[in-house]
Amino acid sequence: MSNKNQALLVALALFCTYFIWGSTYLAIKFGIESFPPFLMGATRFIVAGVILYSVMRLLGSPNPSCQQWLGAGIVGILLPAVGNGTVCYVQQTVSSSVAALSIATAPIWMAIFSSIWGHKITRQEWLGITVGFVGILLLNIGGSLRGDLASALLLVLAAASWSFGSVWSRHLAMPQGLMGAACQMLIGGLALLAFSQFQHEGWPSQISQKSWGAMLFLIIFGSLVAYSAYQYLLKTVRPLVASSNTFVNPIVAFVVGVWLAAETIESAEYVALAVILLGVLLVLTSETETT
Repeated sequence: MSNKNQALLVALALFCTYFIWGSTYLAIKFGIESFPPFLMGATRFIVAGVILYSVMRLLGSPNPSCQQWLGAGIVGILLPAVGNGTVCYVQQTVSSSVAALSIATAPIWMAIFSSIWGHKITRQEWLGITVGFVGILLLNIGGSLRGDLASALLLVLAAASWSFGSVWSRHLAMPQGLMGAACQMLIGGLALLAFSQFQHEGWPSQISQKSWGAMLFLIIFGSLVAYSAYQYLLKTVRPLVASSNTFVNPIVAFVVGVWLAAETIESAEYVALAVILLGVLLVLTSETETT
């Protein structure tokens, strides 16, 4: 693939993770109005995984080996199950915009975990990470999460799990191409389904049109499109760049949350947003250093 075509694909993938995933936080909020949180996540990823797996097999992709299934399973549990499932659970009490803003801690964890495998973080990256972390502190001190330690810790857990799985995936045996994303979603969805049963969640007796629409959006755009785009970025660019969506997602979540759900945003959250945006600018404009 030429450098020009690869740059175009990277830009397109970043667009998907920035703007589609930024909207999924509100879609999750609409979805859990009818669906229990873990069952909603399980349904989303199992359906998307089955569709993508079937398409890839029809296109000639081989069935993954046992080692590749194991690698995909580890990532599926860390990303869709623990990472996304925790966000779904917390959004029962936290607004979509605040949830998205909290997950912006992901690049901080990504940098730490990347250094385990030899990546040397540049000074500018460390500065961007520090600035982003200050933004998260501002959110927890003066924003909607103040006094809600449990939700704050769960959101940090979600970001850490997502980041660790993202970095580790680069060092695990994984099915080639989109088959990897399909297997990850399948196993992650099954893990969520098992936990949903453990929590005695049941299929809702009534499902609103808004919740059905949210589920459709999450399956098609949030999973089949954006999750696949994210997996491509993990194989193509630096981990911190691949995870930079966690800085931009809050902006999108803020806009769609206020526009479509009449969510209110406190002044401290605007300050936190501005600080986090400065952090992503520093990270994305940093030169790469290797060891």
